[in-house]
Amino acid sequence: MSQTQGTQWEYKTLRPPRGETKKEADDPQKELNAYGEDGWELSETIEYTGGGTKYLVFKRPAAADTCAGEDAES
Repeated sequence: MSQTQGTQWEYKTLRPPRGETKKEADDPQKELNAYGEDGWELSETIEYTGGGTKYLVFKRPAAADTCAGEDAES
């Protein structure tokens, strides 16, 4: 199957806000809702070895006109 026949995805990450204790201190609800409004869906989390969330990984179907090397930070 060629790459163009399946769904193409783009990904974005969010680093949860952390306090001085290096643990999640602030609720990222505002950022999560903004990502959701833009069509992003939480895909997985990347954890620190000792515990705690390092990154939240989001995905959404890529636009048909998105170029392969284009930065998805918008």
